[in-house]
Amino acid sequence: MRVDKYLWCIRYYKTRSIATKACKEGKVRVNGDLIKPSREIYPTDKITVRKNQVNYELIVLDTPKSRLGAKLVDIYRKDVTPEEALQKLDLLNYSKDYYRKKGAGRPTKKDRRDIDDWFEGPSDNDSEE
Repeated sequence: MRVDKYLWCIRYYKTRSIATKACKEGKVRVNGDLIKPSREIYPTDKITVRKNQVNYELIVLDTPKSRLGAKLVDIYRKDVTPEEALQKLDLLNYSKDYYRKKGAGRPTKKDRRDIDDWFEGPSDNDSEE
């Protein structure tokens, strides 16, 4: 089975054309080698997929005949992604929560207070009591 079709079947990409594009851009490796989308994969191949700034590592257990339901995906692949990579993704999601885009307007009153507190440090009034 072609690697782009496999990644689409096991639901790593929403469409097959997106999977093909990822292969062409060098975001997919099989056994450490950069590949073309037409590369055939076989059981025991190790696939590395760079998606959302995380390198996912998969081991091919079998090739499906067509696209699978989400519950059946684990029959055809084994996910051996390191735990540090998944923690990095969580950290990235937390950092995006508070990010203000440039030109999004003036800071809110809470933003201004947070900035003032950051520049001033701990309040001196707390130590007097």
